Amino acid sequence: MDESRVTRRGLVLGSLTLMISGCVSGSQDGPPLGYNVFGRDPDNDSRLRRQEVAYDGGEPPGTIVVNTSERYLYFVEQGGRATRYGVAVGEEGLSFKGEATIGRKAEWPSWKPTDDMMQRKPRLMQYADGVPGGPLNPLGAAALYLYQDGHDTMFRLHGTNAPWSIGHAVSNGCIRLTNSNIVDLYSRAPVGTRVLVI
Repeated sequence: MDESRVTRRGLVLGSLTLMISGCVSGSQDGPPLGYNVFGRDPDNDSRLRRQEVAYDGGEPPGTIVVNTSERYLYFVEQGGRATRYGVAVGEEGLSFKGEATIGRKAEWPSWKPTDDMMQRKPRLMQYADGVPGGPLNPLGAAALYLYQDGHDTMFRLHGTNAPWSIGHAVSNGCIRLTNSNIVDLYSRAPVGTRVLVI
């Protein structure tokens, strides 16, 4: 994937999507008051920026660990290090917790809200037939599908067209990364990668 193209397209077209559709941004229907749609980049915030950090969690290299209370995803590296990404997590009661593996990967994935999502948030009924992959899709540039025992959990690690949500608990349960960060993680994590969500 061309990371520079993803970032530019995701920022411009994704911002337009926020203004016209509201997608799956949790209880908020758009950016917080005072947010500059074209100016805020979570990677400029040192707390949320992708960076290498010390890591002593005990998981083997190649494992993905998502700490939902910290709002960080760690890709465990060799030598007690990890790449840390800022993430948005599910609203209270909607987050996946436990162990899974990446069962499938997709670039510019299509998206369709689940029946549970539409029941909780009737405004999502407008997307009942699905949204094709591309910059206007709420799953962003890529998605890593979480499986347990060979079955899709319906939870994803995915990009977002709402970068302002990174660092918050606003999603319908999936883990969101900026489009540039999901592109980076997508390139590192093959199908079969172990994922631990705590």
